[in-house]
Amino acid sequence: MKLGGDCVRLSIMRRSFLASAAVLFSAALLHAQAPTAELVSVEKIWDKAPHNGFTDLTRFQNLFYCCFRESDSAATGEGVIRIMISASGKTWIDQGTITEAGTDLRDPKLIVTPDEKRLYLLCGGQSATQGRQPRYATTMDGKVWTPMQKLLAKGDWLWRVSVNPADKRFYGACYNIHPNSGGPAPEKEWSLKTYASTDGAVWQLSSIMNVPGQAGETTLRFLKDGSALALVSRQGGDRKGVIGMAKAPYRDWTWAATGLPLGGPNFIELPDGKLIAGSRGFGTTPGPHMVLFAMTANSLTPILELPSGGDCSYPGFYWHDDLLHVTYYSSHEGKAAIYYAQVRIK
Repeated sequence: MKLGGDCVRLSIMRRSFLASAAVLFSAALLHAQAPTAELVSVEKIWDKAPHNGFTDLTRFQNLFYCCFRESDSAATGEGVIRIMISASGKTWIDQGTITEAGTDLRDPKLIVTPDEKRLYLLCGGQSATQGRQPRYATTMDGKVWTPMQKLLAKGDWLWRVSVNPADKRFYGACYNIHPNSGGPAPEKEWSLKTYASTDGAVWQLSSIMNVPGQAGETTLRFLKDGSALALVSRQGGDRKGVIGMAKAPYRDWTWAATGLPLGGPNFIELPDGKLIAGSRGFGTTPGPHMVLFAMTANSLTPILELPSGGDCSYPGFYWHDDLLHVTYYSSHEGKAAIYYAQVRIK
């Protein structure tokens, strides 16, 4: 009997040891796989307007395209969209502006169409008489753009769109600050819905995201495993951002709290599956900065604070030649200006 008892105790101890070893191994593996970021270079590429901000970045026909808003200030003025191009990121060339008389064009975003033949520009448009409504324009050569066309309905803000590789359709999250009253005052709760489109012109409701706390600026992307992730900023409640996940057909979303305030959130999946996010956040030094995060389906962990401060953030991301290329704006050197950085992710 004593031998049998010893065997039982040894068996229990062995199982406990193996379980502990498995936990430690998993933790070590997770730590080993956690990305780190190293700043390779950063430079100011534009500061000619009183306020330069709200960037995005993509690559089209072997050129980087950076877009951003120029105006008198971050919140007021008749904003115009400036486009800049570069072959490698070393030298940037002004490609001109896109304007709409009497309208403040805001938060421009760039995406290459699924057929890779056109560059699609999405932005918000706002005026005292017409309210707010999304707009889009396209180009085939990066020089001549179609006239701005309105999307969805007054009050909507389709903030960023992505292409789902599985069905070659555009998807984006749209928020509305006065979904019931029609405005002009913001309501206690805002709506957040996803829309889908085959051509970027006609959009159909895809899902209702049901995020409380005045959900606003949202980046929605599709991962290599076919799932969709959404990084959502919130202006109400605890004002902390959330991460949503959905499987096809992307109608039912589950949510995780990040515990962090977000401003101008964006993220990218790298070729090895790592997720890197960027937002106005709080890093190692006091005050708001442009911060890069290691991202999972339920967390954000700061990994790099880019040279920045004050009025800042709204990054654009593009992965090219084994580097993360980042555009953002910041006012740490005076007025809000546009910056371009190269970051090595390990």
